[in-house]
Amino acid sequence: MDIKTIKTMEKVTPQTQSGGFSRLTIAFVFIAIVFVWTSLTHGEIQNNTFLIIGAVFGAYMAMNIGANDVANNVGPAVGSGALTMFWAIVIAAIFEGAGALIAGGEVVKTIKKGIIDPGMIDNPEIFIWAMTAALLSAAVWLNFATYIGAPVSTTHSIVGGVMGAGIAAAGFGIVAWGTMGKIAASWIISPVLGGVIAASFLYFIKINIIYKDDMLGSAKKIVPFLIALMSMAFSTYLILKGVKKIVKVDFLTALALGTAFAVATYYVVRPMIVKAAQKLEHTRIGVNSLFTIPLIFAAALLSFAHGANDVANAIGPLAAINDAIMSGGISKKAEIPFWVMSVGAIGIAVGLALYGPKLIKTVGSEITELDQMRAFSIAMAASITVIIASQLGLPVSSTHIAVGGVFGVGFLREYLDNGESRFLENVKEKFKTDKKDLEKLQTEFNNFEKINTKSKKDYERILELYKLIEEKQELVKVEKKEFKSAKQIKYVKRDAVKKIIAAWIITVPAAATLSAGVFFMIKGIVS
Repeated sequence: MDIKTIKTMEKVTPQTQSGGFSRLTIAFVFIAIVFVWTSLTHGEIQNNTFLIIGAVFGAYMAMNIGANDVANNVGPAVGSGALTMFWAIVIAAIFEGAGALIAGGEVVKTIKKGIIDPGMIDNPEIFIWAMTAALLSAAVWLNFATYIGAPVSTTHSIVGGVMGAGIAAAGFGIVAWGTMGKIAASWIISPVLGGVIAASFLYFIKINIIYKDDMLGSAKKIVPFLIALMSMAFSTYLILKGVKKIVKVDFLTALALGTAFAVATYYVVRPMIVKAAQKLEHTRIGVNSLFTIPLIFAAALLSFAHGANDVANAIGPLAAINDAIMSGGISKKAEIPFWVMSVGAIGIAVGLALYGPKLIKTVGSEITELDQMRAFSIAMAASITVIIASQLGLPVSSTHIAVGGVFGVGFLREYLDNGESRFLENVKEKFKTDKKDLEKLQTEFNNFEKINTKSKKDYERILELYKLIEEKQELVKVEKKEFKSAKQIKYVKRDAVKKIIAAWIITVPAAATLSAGVFFMIKGIVS
């Protein structure tokens, strides 16, 4: 997508106020239901006020995760045309909820990634205030980021919230600064890894399929291999993350199972690809269509994995509040009750359905133009990077990886298109030369036409010129059409890159500052 197209899109009239009011009403209804249900089921519990407030804030946080973070899983598929917005939302909502409820209910560290030491907070009430402030501040920051169209890390948002509230409650000594340093490093590690891997896959596809004379023939060989590799990455990841609460599986075992699944997938998919390719035109569009079904599965699996992992960002602090109120003490780990997990799962689905399309469009089409091959490369980058990073102990963000993948394929296109522009310049120069030659031939022809008495040699030359002019006219016509229809250089939208990177950098400090302020406000009201 070129800059002119993007600017045209930006001028499109936004959704009506009535539609915005309807979405806001539905969001408030969901929060009200959580409020009423928590009040009715926990009315007899001492000090239940903060549990009810925490449930409301947890629901608000979950909706903001759905509105912002889920876009990374389905945005590329929508931007490439593999999925419509409606079906993307349906698939993401179902699989996000399934991931949260099926694979997201293991024991969760309430102090995410060891950001603070809860042992430094003696009073359970202060701890509850801190977790309440963390939830609200993270949700407010995500809400703002969604409003300005910036996909940010929900993990980093809650990390900033917990850190800010912890500092407000017990001072700077409560923070594990080494862990915070690793998280800061992930601002660079995540997008760079995602971008490099996505660009590498796209370049591999171009070299081995698009740049071949027989694109469909090459696609028949390469696409099944790529789909098998994708199935290995996703199955390994889901085995590691999805069944760990049932049975412990180490990385090598998960990788072996994933490889076996990949081999089976290859032999199942290969004849299907060969059959499908026989009905396609020998064009880039035809090759692209072979990636549509794998992209839909990738969107579903990414959503499942995201729901299994990131639901803790919404309800981890709520689980901590629930545990502190129920037990009257502070613990580093807390079982997540089913009702708490349901608040997170349903809230993510509600937020996605109401406010997800804005960020889905940002990730899918407003950074760079995506087709199925590019979107597939981004999905591969997301799954492979998370596996590599988790085994190396690197703190990475799924949001940063996916958006980094979009950046990667965009900048690769820009680099390759710059090479194509040099080719177009050569075509242009050839067109100019042929046009001048045509003018010379026409001038000579006109001069012969002016001669009253022509010799046999003159007539032979006139006939020769006539044929030459006809051939040259056809050549110039073809070159002109080729040059005009050739694609223009497609740059990554620089304003979008700057906005997103700026939002990434300030997410933790912004959420921390908000959280500290909310903590002191709660303390002032309650004390």
